[in-house]
Amino acid sequence: MSQDRRHQVIRNALVLRPGASQAEPLDILIEGDTIREIGPRGMAAPEEALAVDATSRLIHAGLVNAHTHGHGTLAKAMGDRWSLELLLAAGPWISGNRSLEDKYLSASLNAAEMVLKGATACYDLFFEVPAPSVEGMAAVARAYGDVGMRATIAPMVADLSLYQAIPGLYEALPESLKAAVDKMRLQPYEATLRDIEAFMRGDGVDGDKLKLALAPTIPLHCSDDFLGACRDCARRFGLGLHSHVAESKIQALAAMKRYGRTITAHIDALGLVGPQFTVAHGVWLDPDDMRRLADKGASVAHNPGSNMRLGSGIADMRGMLEAGVNVAIGTDGSNSADNQNMYEAARLASLASKVRGPDHGRWVTTPEALSAATEGGARALGFEGKIGRIAVGYKADLVFVDLDHINWLPHNRTVNQIIHVEDGNAVHSVMIGGRFVVENRRLTTVDIKALAAKAEAARERLAAANEPMRILAEKLQDAVGAFCVGLARQPYQVDRYASRPGEGAW
Repeated sequence: MSQDRRHQVIRNALVLRPGASQAEPLDILIEGDTIREIGPRGMAAPEEALAVDATSRLIHAGLVNAHTHGHGTLAKAMGDRWSLELLLAAGPWISGNRSLEDKYLSASLNAAEMVLKGATACYDLFFEVPAPSVEGMAAVARAYGDVGMRATIAPMVADLSLYQAIPGLYEALPESLKAAVDKMRLQPYEATLRDIEAFMRGDGVDGDKLKLALAPTIPLHCSDDFLGACRDCARRFGLGLHSHVAESKIQALAAMKRYGRTITAHIDALGLVGPQFTVAHGVWLDPDDMRRLADKGASVAHNPGSNMRLGSGIADMRGMLEAGVNVAIGTDGSNSADNQNMYEAARLASLASKVRGPDHGRWVTTPEALSAATEGGARALGFEGKIGRIAVGYKADLVFVDLDHINWLPHNRTVNQIIHVEDGNAVHSVMIGGRFVVENRRLTTVDIKALAAKAEAARERLAAANEPMRILAEKLQDAVGAFCVGLARQPYQVDRYASRPGEGAW
């Protein structure tokens, strides 16, 4: 299908408008990359407009993945019973020795999976070992551009290792392992920020589809001087900030030991929290933290699948919404949550709220989950007012769902069905900015078979290259795991686990 027409008119579809619970029979006129008119079937359109027949299709706004990790795709399914801290300990093994082509490949696969499953934009916190590079950042940006997906890309940065970040962890290691982790100390943060700023000043960044941000990975993994430097860099270049905050109970307790206050209170005091700040996870946020984030206009990227996968707990999405926080939804990386399926993430956001208590009035509704997975994410990414809804003036980022698929037989309540039934298998086509990047369930922009062959070759090569780090990670697992389990037994002012003491928590 030609993609160079100035006007396109989509006819014969059922279209889900913002705030509606049921899709309506409507036509959509697109001019360039933007929705120009929405009207009844058969509405007038320019004579030269390309007609797109969407018979038996439901069209909803593209899903927005508010938290992913492009580097995680090449490491999917490499761990099982990993807590967050065990995943971090395994990081040099599962993410090490990546070539520039590997970094491009991993981000490409990440983007390809998302668009095939109905996501049209994402916030990617990608990681390079040992530190971000200008070439690596450019490779990630190129990957999203080649797939055709919108993205806000944020290099993860730190100047402290896991073993420096958690008070007492280094001291708890066997002497035989201390020398090994001493080699994991990171470079001074000034060198890290120099490369990031060099990339920010570079050319070729499409601000319409690609935005840049900065991700001080976990505040505990950053010195206060480094956090302040990240704050200043973000202000200087107009960047968003995105950080893993209160993801695990270990982080929450470590912050109280190190700062004498919550992570949120600490980074707020340092001036990081504001409208361009996104908290990743926020499982262990307390009510004061939520109010603080809301007052400053910040967002939370809720990752229910990852939170359960890593045993971090169940975040209080209802509490965040009631406090006035902008809540978005993410998948997390495929190394920590296994896939990039935003339908699954939105469904889990709904279901996770239901196991927090019996008061069904406090459960997250399907419209709330869909809003978080679209408009909430758009705001977190910095695309507010441009994507996340089907409305005049918004970009034509549209998902075409096959109503003849078993997921939609019968079609009862549209929004309920998107959140509780759809799993990505009925996605027929995906349009981003008026361009089909998926058509009839096939990518139109990149060769998925070529990516598959490269991925398998990379897997074999990286497994051999990282074997020494795999052995070290296995040795560290017992020591790190035992320390963190012991620390997690200590009380905290909120409880986000799904069990009570004496009922399986320990």
